[in-house]
Amino acid sequence: MTATPTDIEFDRQIGALTEAGCPGLTGLPDADFAAALEPLRAAVLAHPESATDHGEDHIPFVLVVARTAQGASIDAHEAMSRTALGTQPGFADFEPAELARFRPIESVEVPIGIGYALMNVDTGSEYLNVTPETALASLTAMGRTGLTVEEGIALITVRPDMLRKNKCFSLLSSRCGDKRVPALWISQRRPKLGWCWNGNPHTWLGSASTAGRLPLP
Repeated sequence: MTATPTDIEFDRQIGALTEAGCPGLTGLPDADFAAALEPLRAAVLAHPESATDHGEDHIPFVLVVARTAQGASIDAHEAMSRTALGTQPGFADFEPAELARFRPIESVEVPIGIGYALMNVDTGSEYLNVTPETALASLTAMGRTGLTVEEGIALITVRPDMLRKNKCFSLLSSRCGDKRVPALWISQRRPKLGWCWNGNPHTWLGSASTAGRLPLP
């Protein structure tokens, strides 16, 4: 059977996650890591928008590494260090314990299991120079949700080209109880995970979102 473009992209993303060392974050060997995510393939292929192109801000699907084989959340600080733009490694402008305080907001349910798929992802250039607070209200009204820290890291791990100068993005669905909103942008040619205030707009910072999350069967 001939592989579809979605099959090819699924395999490419597994390869990108593996090359970045994500199996080690879960505690699984490379082959077991790929096997653990393989059941997502059929769900992604069956999704009506898995091969749809909506423009330069759009990614049909993104595979997310969420938990270790023992069920603990992955180390986002370590995962961020494994991202890269070219040869330049990413970094988090947080202490590990501080970053671990950022959890999914109440309205977002992250699927259980080692991983899942984000569907119909958009990096949100339409929200450049719009406050995260306003962007969240707009996305909620459209039935979309912002990305979590882990989801944003997964996005730039498999698609580093989507982190673009003056078109970077906030991660609206992770918060730690204050007014900070985590965001991904480029600093000194490196991917940076930092934060901005919920009520502050930035001309170079939009808000990424997804239409939904597909769990492992």
